[in-house]
This record gives sequence, structure tokens and C-alpha cells, in this order.
Amino acid sequence: MNLEKDFDVIVIGAGHAGCEAAAAAARSGVHTALITNSLSTIGEMSCNPAIGGLGKGHLVREIDALDGIMGVVADQSGIQFRLLNSSRGHAVRGPRTQSDRELYKKYMQEMLLNYCNLSLFYDPVSRFEFNKNKIISVETQSGNFFRAKKFILTTGTFLNGLIHIGNEKISAGRIDEKPTLGLSEQLKKLDFKIGRLKTGTPPRLDGTTINYENLEMQSADENPFFFSYLTKKINAKQVSCGMTYTNDKVHKIIEKNLKRSAMYSGSIKSVGPRYCPSIEDKIVKFKDKQRHQIFLEPESLSTNVVYPNGISTSLPKEIQQEILFKINGLQNVRMIKAGYAIEYDYVFPTELDFTLRTKKIENLYLAGQINGTTGYEEAAAQGIVAGLNAAMSVKNLEPIKFERSQSYIGVMIDDLITKGVSEPYRMFTSRAEYRLTLRADNADLRLTPLAIKHKFISETRKTKFVNKINSLDEFKQILSEKIVSPSFLKKNGIKISQDGKKKSLLQVLKFKDVTLDRLREIFLDLPKYDNEIEDLIKTESHYSGYILQQQKDINIFEKDEKLLIPNYIDYNSISGLSNEIKRKLNDIRPKTFGQALRIDGVTPASINILMIYCKNYFKRAS
Repeated sequence: MNLEKDFDVIVIGAGHAGCEAAAAAARSGVHTALITNSLSTIGEMSCNPAIGGLGKGHLVREIDALDGIMGVVADQSGIQFRLLNSSRGHAVRGPRTQSDRELYKKYMQEMLLNYCNLSLFYDPVSRFEFNKNKIISVETQSGNFFRAKKFILTTGTFLNGLIHIGNEKISAGRIDEKPTLGLSEQLKKLDFKIGRLKTGTPPRLDGTTINYENLEMQSADENPFFFSYLTKKINAKQVSCGMTYTNDKVHKIIEKNLKRSAMYSGSIKSVGPRYCPSIEDKIVKFKDKQRHQIFLEPESLSTNVVYPNGISTSLPKEIQQEILFKINGLQNVRMIKAGYAIEYDYVFPTELDFTLRTKKIENLYLAGQINGTTGYEEAAAQGIVAGLNAAMSVKNLEPIKFERSQSYIGVMIDDLITKGVSEPYRMFTSRAEYRLTLRADNADLRLTPLAIKHKFISETRKTKFVNKINSLDEFKQILSEKIVSPSFLKKNGIKISQDGKKKSLLQVLKFKDVTLDRLREIFLDLPKYDNEIEDLIKTESHYSGYILQQQKDINIFEKDEKLLIPNYIDYNSISGLSNEIKRKLNDIRPKTFGQALRIDGVTPASINILMIYCKNYFKRAS
């Protein structure tokens, strides 16, 4: 039966970007539809069964601070919580959890099926229907038409997806799933810049055939650092992961068969992720390294499948099995599924503005791997940006802009739309200039006020946040009012600089070896607060001097970001700019002078020329 439906926002694709985009739009109060291939693949973890990590964990905490869903689902399905870099500074610590693949899908599907303002349809989209530079509807494979005001495309690796295993080629978006065909061709006809990227995955193993007896084991943290500010306790049984390594025998097999790998046979010409290379790449590019680490990650509590993180490959199946037999602990392993590489289409992200809306089609937004990124967390973060902004546009409200100084989400979006990508983009803490203030532990302090202001947050989360702020302010006040001298502290066993200046306990906390528990031994009336509150106060006190300096840097950055460039400026008419700089400025159309300066190849001298031109432009306009 032909079906016609009208919505405010339609999200196409239900991977991590699509799930987050649909939830964000619906949460903002607009009538939303999520159209995907089938219910069973909503929230599918296509590659490794894990969420978070360095940089990526920051993104998930920020998604959660905006009342997103990835953090909640990751906590519910987490079977091994670990805080990476826990021995280092707070700015570079990254929460990570090994997730149960089946539980992750289960909880994601349950959440979306019960989400207010959200309807789900299982019918692949095959075609856009246009009216000039605007989409008016989408047609699905079964002949149904869905109309909407805004559309969000989140196709992951499905756009003309092609899987490679040795010389074998399979048209697919994921193993055993059909690709999305036709949409790329429509976008090309509208002069979108379309490129080709690749990613890969390792073979899947039968855990019952792995010998863990002589392997290193990595257990979960005793005190888990959760992704969601709403999570109170562990929901699932915790497990350990095994660690093993490649060796000289493995490397020789790979070297001997390099030409049989799709990556080195010439079958694949697209670029893969530099920071998550295939095992073939590792052997070629790191010849001096005698071994490479492999994490044996259980995929689920309900299956025996193990994910060998570290040996992504596109070698023929029989070579993959030969390699596995040469690895310690895997001498008798059974390979359930072969690893593979997958090529897919992506749109150059410089085609987008900061809302992730395309510049050529006024009501189309793109999120996820279609924008040249890699990773679940990067995709979900883009999803929440596109979903929120599509909803704001439907309601004729001002768009929400995430600044580099405000969030890792802002860093990523600005990198994508300003610099573009030459390889799949992955988030790292090193990409953020202000990472001391963009920590994983303060994501809610940075972003939840934004969610409250724009009214896309639940009352439960809002109440919890307000109570947390009140507790923080109350405890800071108590610590600020208690004034002590260095000599008094010395008499009580606490050594700080003996400069004779009295200090508040809040100032005393900045010294490395001073803890709240130690202060309570001296000041018996000092109240006890939640660990989350006390950790935040200790961290901010310890880094107070650095944070103050970084805030000054942020103020300078924000000043540049407030210097707007006129929308319809003709860069070709500006004398003194090189043709290359003119081309880049025309392609990206920066909104501010700060953004213009971050474009690769745009020099401070060219910015000065642009500023002089704009001053004269405004004089002529007035």
C-alpha cells in the first residue's frame, strides 16, 4: 500500500549519527521520523564493540551533557569500564567502555521506540524529490513517499559501499547488508564534491577456541567512570580482555601476501584512517617494530564472539586464518567471520556550514561518516548537532553554534567545515587548543546550560544539574570562608609554601599533595559531598592558575569569532589575495575572521587585507 507521511524532520539512517540526530530533533519538540533498513540494525556497532577513548570519550560526555542518548546506552551495555590515561592530567583522561554489542542495540532500540515525537520506519530510501535547491520528499524502495521540512542524511559506510576481501568484491554497506545506491549520484548532479574513503575491520573469533592461559589480561576499573551524568551503578557483568601480539612469523606471512591484500593489490585507491591502520599498513610502515598489540575484546555476554582489536585486514580469508594460527593464544582459534576493508562515498565537509546544513540544498543536513569522519563517537556528536539545528530551523529559532573554546564537538565541526579532510577524521585531545578547560569531568558545566536555554533537556536531567551547581557553589563558599596561615597548616602536617600569606582552603587545595580528606582531619566540621563534586573542586583548584591563563586565551579567541565577515562578499574582487586563497575563501565562505584564519594556507597578511576590504565595504554600505 502506498503510504504518505508529513514530518518536520526526517532522518535517513539509524547508525550512531542517525540515532542521535533523530533523538535530538524529537527532544526539541518537532515531529520527527527515522527511516532505516530494518529494526534489527538500529544502533548496530559495525566495528569494535566499544565506546569512548581518548578524545572520543570527551565527545560522549558532551553528548550526554546535551541530554543525548549514546552515553546512557553505553553505560547500560558496558561490560568493562576503564579510564584511559588515569595516571596523567585530568585534561587528557578518556573514559572508555567495552560494550555488549547485543545489549547496546537492545537498549538503543528500546529508547528510540519509546521516544516522544519520534516515528520509526523500516524502508530504505532510494531517491530525493527536489524543487529547485530544496528537497520536498524522499521515496523509499517500496514506493512510499515521506515529506518533511528538513532532512538529515546519515548513511555511514552505505553510500555505494564496496567490501574487499582479497580479490573478492561485495557490494554492501556492511557485511550481509545492501549498500545505499542512487543518492550519491543525485548529489553529484547538484555539484556536490564527492570523495571516496575506506575503513576496515578484523576477523571475528570463536572465544571458546582461544587459549587465554598464557596471555596478559586487562580487567575493568574498580571505580567506574561513567559516560552519563544520570548513571548511578553498573548494569551488566564486568569482564576482562586478553592481550596478545603479532610476531615475526605473522609479519613474514603478511609480507609474502601483500599483493593479495586489497589495500596493496590496487583494488582500493581510497584513503584509510591513519590512526587505525590495517595490519598490512602496520607491517609496511613500521618495519622496525617487532610486534603489534592485539586486544581480544568479548563482543557480548550472550555469545562467544571475540573482536581481535589491532589486526584489521583485507587479506584473503585463508591468509587471515593462517596468520591467526601463528599468534600466541590463537593457535587453534576458529575464525567466525573474515575481516574486510570497505570503501564508501563521502561528501567534502567544506560543503557544510556550522549547523551541518549543506550550502547547496537549503534543507539538507549531513552527519556521520558521510562527512569524512570515522568512529561511533564522532558520528553521534555530528548527529546531535544536525538534529538540534534542523529542529531550531523548523521552529524559526537561531541556530546553535558549538565553539572550539566551548567543546570538543565545536573543535570537530570547525575542523571539518574549515579544513576539510584528506583522510577519515578522528578526534584526539591534541586537536583542542583549550583542553584544560574542555575536560571529560566538566562537560555538563560547559554544555548543559545550553540545553536548558534552548529547552531540549528532560526535567530529570535539569533538576540533577541544578542540584549539582547548587552543591558546587555551596561547598566552594564553605572552603573560601575558612582562612588559614601556612604556619598553622605546617603544625598540622600539611606543607605548603611558607610565604606568610593567609589562604582559603579553596586556595590550599591547589597544592599537589593536599586532599579534602586530609583537610577534614584538621577541620572536623568540613562537610562531605558526592565524589563527583569533590573531584571537580580539587581539579579546578589544582589547575586554577593555568585555567585562568587559558580563559584569557579563550577571550582573545572569542573576540576574533565575533568579527563577522559579510555573507555576500566577493572574494574575487579583493586585490592582494592570491588565487589559491580566493578559491579557498569562496569554497568555505567563513563566517568570522577567526574561522578564516584557520583555513589551511590563509595567512595573517591575507587576513589583514580582508579586514581592510571589509572596513571599506561597511563604509560604502553605510
